[in-house]
Amino acid sequence: MSRYDPSQIEPKWRTAWEEAQVFQARHDPARPKYYVLEMFPYPSGRIHMGHVRNYTMGDVVARYKMSCGFSVLHPMGWDAFGMPAENAAMERGGHPKDWTYANIADMRDQLKPLGLSIDWSREFATCDPEYYGQQQAMFLDMLDAGLIYRKSAQVNWDPVDMTVLANEQVIDGRGWRSGALVERRELTQWFFRISDYSSELLEALDGLKDWPEKVRTMQANWIGRSQGLQFAFTTVGAPEEFDRIEVYTTRPDTLLGASFCAISPDHPLARHLERHDPKVAEFVAECRRIGTSEEALEKAEKKGLDTGIRVLHPLDNAWELPVYIANFILMDYGTGAIFGCPAHDQRDFDFATKYGLPIEAVFEAAENPAPLTEAFVPMKSEPVRYVRGFAGEAVQTGEAAVAAAIAFCEENGIGRGVTNYRLRDWGLSRQRYWGCPIPVVHCPDCGVVPEKKENLPIRLPDDVTFDQPGNPLDRHPSWRDCTCPRCGAAARRETDTMDTFVDSSWYYARFTAPRATTPTDRAEADYWMNVDQYIGGIEHAILHLLYSRFFARAMVKTGHLPAKAAEPFDALFTQGMVTHEIYMTRDAAGRPVYHLPEDVTDGKLADGTPVEVIPSAKMSKSKKNVVDPVNIIRDFGADTARWFMLSDSPPERDVEWTASGAEAASKFLARVWRLAHETAEGAGGAGGPADAALEKAIHKGIDEITRAIDGFAFNKAVAKVYELTNTFARSDASNAARRAAMRIMAQLMAPMVPHLAEDIWTMLGGEGLVVNAPWPKADPALLVEDEVTLPIQINGKKRGEISVPRDMDKAGVEAAVLADPAVQKVLNGAAPKKLIVVPGRIVNVVV
Repeated sequence: MSRYDPSQIEPKWRTAWEEAQVFQARHDPARPKYYVLEMFPYPSGRIHMGHVRNYTMGDVVARYKMSCGFSVLHPMGWDAFGMPAENAAMERGGHPKDWTYANIADMRDQLKPLGLSIDWSREFATCDPEYYGQQQAMFLDMLDAGLIYRKSAQVNWDPVDMTVLANEQVIDGRGWRSGALVERRELTQWFFRISDYSSELLEALDGLKDWPEKVRTMQANWIGRSQGLQFAFTTVGAPEEFDRIEVYTTRPDTLLGASFCAISPDHPLARHLERHDPKVAEFVAECRRIGTSEEALEKAEKKGLDTGIRVLHPLDNAWELPVYIANFILMDYGTGAIFGCPAHDQRDFDFATKYGLPIEAVFEAAENPAPLTEAFVPMKSEPVRYVRGFAGEAVQTGEAAVAAAIAFCEENGIGRGVTNYRLRDWGLSRQRYWGCPIPVVHCPDCGVVPEKKENLPIRLPDDVTFDQPGNPLDRHPSWRDCTCPRCGAAARRETDTMDTFVDSSWYYARFTAPRATTPTDRAEADYWMNVDQYIGGIEHAILHLLYSRFFARAMVKTGHLPAKAAEPFDALFTQGMVTHEIYMTRDAAGRPVYHLPEDVTDGKLADGTPVEVIPSAKMSKSKKNVVDPVNIIRDFGADTARWFMLSDSPPERDVEWTASGAEAASKFLARVWRLAHETAEGAGGAGGPADAALEKAIHKGIDEITRAIDGFAFNKAVAKVYELTNTFARSDASNAARRAAMRIMAQLMAPMVPHLAEDIWTMLGGEGLVVNAPWPKADPALLVEDEVTLPIQINGKKRGEISVPRDMDKAGVEAAVLADPAVQKVLNGAAPKKLIVVPGRIVNVVV
């Protein structure tokens, strides 16, 4: 070839890598291992530019570590269960399995042209029976270890998708996929005992030094440790068995401002009243039409029903508070009962205002207190003036006042200090077909019975229909009917399937031995775990990572992972999004009409209609500001897409995709190829000092690019390659020096643009494949600068600078400074009053 042609170069080298099996991970005790993993994708059917960025970053790390001598594991799989496949089956006909596996095939075909260093022999999908069968085996082990239990619980129910939703799947009170208003329903569910690990999961965050601080903070807030007071109100006028109402509060310092007590609609007292009072039953039914998420409760109008029951204030039995059933209190948080202090909680303030309840301040601003027109809720660390405090009137922080209130209540037998966590047990039951079946059987005689391991996997039946809402497993004519593993009598299978978060909470462990007949092969897990570098989006910062951390601990407890893997991800990197401008026109009614980037040229559509350009935002199908990676690879080549993704901004920040940027990246890579081609053809200069200068520049490049890749500063590595290319183009070095330098450049570029690097390496006589070549090492002697630049100050102000040999003595520096034209001009023939030389740093001339 006489020009750079990615369409010929790239397939050739992908074939060479595949034939040489260079990316197959090998358990080699003689070498250190490195496990790099990107969060695996959902098989939607199309890759997007976010995928390109995510997997390119991981690929740079994997290829770099390979060249550094590590045995690298870089696998790929598919997070394949979930509602989208069922929805597609309902909308288009067909089967979720067919839709899913077709999408996997399409996405695999789209990803492979990127030249990723993936060990495709380890590929699996979570909907493979070989995968979910081992997940079922782990379920049984965890059930036996007491990590899983079953109970009746209030859940978010999507009446359209007819399934339970996690709180995080309820957006503005609606199901995240169906958009239906979520209801509260009581169902018997399976749960993981993740709350037993609250303290451990929280405290271990301090040891995750190579995780983003933002992610650790988000996890800590989600786990939510709080210190508070638990005490009981004595009731007046309540049914006999409800003589006390237990309350937990994180602000016992506000107890002296209490004006009401409120209980959850699901509190045992509310349920008792519901059975005997139609008015209560009607109100409770209304409450249950709100979801169980904190967001749903926070946004709902605050409503309550006065039960007529009263409670005695623990500090003064003559002080009675009304007891309300309130729609904003969840049974799963604390004790399902609270006391309201309207002056210092906005929710309580709104409630008290609505129902005409007293609002009494406990504290006020330390300076310039204002009348209460809304709740006064300062930070606990902020000093305030307590007007009704446990320590009398005083200025103190909320933290100190809380501690004093707990101490007072404990000393007087009113209550006890308690540490609580916001984290609740993980409900894993989902009422849908396309998920991992829960391997238990319901026997009329034996009750709930675990399936025998030899009967696993419990496979999903293929002959299901989606012609009506609900879980097809519930109405399957034969699948749910089985025999009891314990007594052999007729029984029924559990028709709930597992939350898809379960599938993604242990896949990293399965990659260490994806064909094992047990969940893990301990020898392989001992070698490959932990994941050295995990890469994925910040949107997974809480649930996926938290559940994975819990699951790793559960797998350690059940013997499937070594103890070192209790924290499975040593380092975490969260990449930024890929953004693009939005192009919009308006229809006759003034409604926005969006246009694809390829339909816009110079700010106009093909018919000349000008478009409105909206600043870059996350790529979205609805806004049509998406760029198809398949088209980019077709038009420019995979290396151009990779180069652009790495070059434009630090990897943790968003990157804006532009057509001009892609074209510039393509032209640059073509320039590098052309320089290599010219060098291979014998182009060279005079040599001599130019050879030494080029060698020195290359070794500085080795040092800086190595440090940039180690530090995840890929954009800095790219910038250094640009600089080296310019240096190379200007150099008058000999052909031998140029060939040596260009081979090193190929090695330095190989993790980022591997196809181009292989072509240049071979073109210039490199041995074997560049992917197998050891990473170049910088010669420390060539990193030392021969000269040093010193700023010149005259009377403390910088007036210029001077370059002198690094080893020049003080007298030589002084002479050079006095000979400098800027200094001579100021001195005008006179001698300086003082000449101060700080070796290697600065010179100051005092006149």
